[in-house]
Amino acid sequence: MESKVKITFLGGAKTVTGSKYLIEAFDTSLLIDCGLFQGLKDLRLLNWDNLPINVPAIKTILLTHGHLDHVGYLPRLINQGFKGTIIGTAPTLAIAEIILKDSAKIHEEEAKKANKEHYTKHQPALPFYTLSEVEKTIGRFIVQTEEKWIAINNHISYRFKYNGHIIGSTFIELDIEGKRFVFSGDVGRKNDYLLNDPIRPENADYLFIESTYGDKLHPVEDIEDRFTNIIKDTINKRGNLVIPSFAVERLQTLMYILYKLYQKNKIPNIPIFVDSPMGNNVLEVFKRFPKWHKLSDADYNAMCKHINIITSYADTWKTIDDPRSKIIIAGSGMVTGGRVLTYLQQLIDKASTTVLLVGYQAEGTRGRLLKEGTHEIKIYGKYYPVQASVLNINSLSAHADQSELIAWLSAIKTTPKAVYLIHGEPTAQNAFRVKIKDTFGWEAIIPDLYQTIKITV
Repeated sequence: MESKVKITFLGGAKTVTGSKYLIEAFDTSLLIDCGLFQGLKDLRLLNWDNLPINVPAIKTILLTHGHLDHVGYLPRLINQGFKGTIIGTAPTLAIAEIILKDSAKIHEEEAKKANKEHYTKHQPALPFYTLSEVEKTIGRFIVQTEEKWIAINNHISYRFKYNGHIIGSTFIELDIEGKRFVFSGDVGRKNDYLLNDPIRPENADYLFIESTYGDKLHPVEDIEDRFTNIIKDTINKRGNLVIPSFAVERLQTLMYILYKLYQKNKIPNIPIFVDSPMGNNVLEVFKRFPKWHKLSDADYNAMCKHINIITSYADTWKTIDDPRSKIIIAGSGMVTGGRVLTYLQQLIDKASTTVLLVGYQAEGTRGRLLKEGTHEIKIYGKYYPVQASVLNINSLSAHADQSELIAWLSAIKTTPKAVYLIHGEPTAQNAFRVKIKDTFGWEAIIPDLYQTIKITV
């Protein structure tokens, strides 16, 4: 007997953030990812709305990886009545715990600061969620291994498959009554400094693929030479190099690159400070799960010894007051929050400062404004003139570019019945749609937010 599978795009539709995909089939509801919208204010405001679905009916949430735009809505979902299980690989759940706790702490601190300094129109300003709500969320985590088919019921099973991007990250294969549904998550890159190459799917009847860089090719550049030149210029200016960084993967990659540059005598022994409590916790995840990355124990220990890891906010101010030229790596990667804001408040108005952006900068973020050459940025209600040099390195991205996404798709042996482009901005998605058509002859669909599709199985 034929049955219908309903899939609703609750996020990650015509935007890079907020990934959430509801699957309803055979009397069960499950969610792929449960992410937070970031960037433009209109998108961020959506985070405060309850989802237009029957949340208590969801039995299972499967996580592709632990980034905020894939897990950051989980505590809100529990407040809306979710009582099911949250499943991911062991490193993914470890990362998700770190990110959710850090996010809750930031929300609580910013609400407290806004109320104290009266730079909010909300009376009072409330945190998006609290640490206690995060603890309830973590209590629903269940670890599952990759490469193993797990039955949800007699009709639906799933499997996690390694796809690089960050530690623990996977794509998800769903088997629903013999039909294969593939959710790419965020696809990583070949020849990554720390991670193995992504595995590619071989079968897909219905494919849901990210399109973050669907319109771009990452530049081919000598990363080590680029860093060497930027660091030498910073020293010549007697200034500071501030690198806003994502705490997961990017920060560890930067640490590794800078350690190797020093080891090869390409840069002098310039002080390097890592100021990211979350990033420090992620370092521990690398130590706990060595099979998920390429970093040896010897390199891990030497790298950590070479770099100054800041553990207290008091040390943040000591670092700012340190008169030496130095490298500061601090979260957040899109300059939306975190310790990097404190450094930029003190240093961005100095011509001797260099700000180096090393990751994707979503629309509506301070990072995007800096990348596009803004003359000032607003931090905690106050404007700061941008006198610093702002540079950008795209080739460190943890996302596959257009050619790498096409290569990832090329292992699929048969023509999918439908391809849906998710997790991308419209310009990137349209370019990727055309590229898929030209390369494979497949028609790709760009879904709208809250759109529901029905598939017969």
